[in-house]
Amino acid sequence: QVQLVESGGGLVPPGGSLRLSCAASGSIFTIYAMGWYRQAPGKQRELVATVGSGGSTNYRDSVKGRLTISRDNAKNTVYLQMNSLKPEDTAVYYCYADLRTSGWSRSDYWGRGTQVTVSS
Repeated sequence: QVQLVESGGGLVPPGGSLRLSCAASGSIFTIYAMGWYRQAPGKQRELVATVGSGGSTNYRDSVKGRLTISRDNAKNTVYLQMNSLKPEDTAVYYCYADLRTSGWSRSDYWGRGTQVTVSS
């Protein structure tokens, strides 16, 4: 069994900051990529940022320079530092991990999501 649990969402005014965390636990052999997606009401889920096992990162254009993804491999945890937040960043944020279990199967695992609301 593998679980991903997000934390750190909330309500923040425009221009504010939040830090999301997502910890993976369970029968994990190794984690390849980790990342964050988001889904706003009435919209499709979209990729926000990813980080590879070696630390390489990828961002969607609209968040570059404002959001920073990082990971702690020793803790199986991925972070998303969110600065200069805008109302259009409002969404449920989901973390994911591409990982191999100790049973040697490989798959994507998802957290349940954390709400981020940017509003005055």
